[in-house]
Amino acid sequence: MSLHLVKLCVGAESVEDLQAWIDQRQADRRAKGMPAEQIHTTRMVPTRAQDLLDGGSLYWVIKGYVQARQRLINIRPFTDEGGIKRCHLVLDPELVTTRMQPRRPFQGWRYLKPDDAPKDANTNSEAGDIPETMRRDLAELCLI
Repeated sequence: MSLHLVKLCVGAESVEDLQAWIDQRQADRRAKGMPAEQIHTTRMVPTRAQDLLDGGSLYWVIKGYVQARQRLINIRPFTDEGGIKRCHLVLDPELVTTRMQPRRPFQGWRYLKPDDAPKDANTNSEAGDIPETMRRDLAELCLI
């Protein structure tokens, strides 16, 4: 059974901000001769790694709403220079916009069951071109 993670995207104001950050990190890694993979470092190592790697994604909460996801490619536990156990979540650099789902603040990451995960946004419709603030307002009214 696949499983997902959900995490707050601290510092991003929008999905576009997150995409710009991903693009910049990719360019920085290429410039340093490193593999162009996107890595997110977290302190806790998921105990259900196999379930997560069976089609799971990391869902990003931006400004109080789950708004996007990235497919999980690998999970690499490691110990940092200070002796603290950490984990690299290796993510597909493609950011997939999801239907907005409200989410209260929390620390770290949480498991997310597939039935509780928001569906991908329908990018073939005109709704994909709606400005983010309007999209958020429409989601609060349960219109999208």
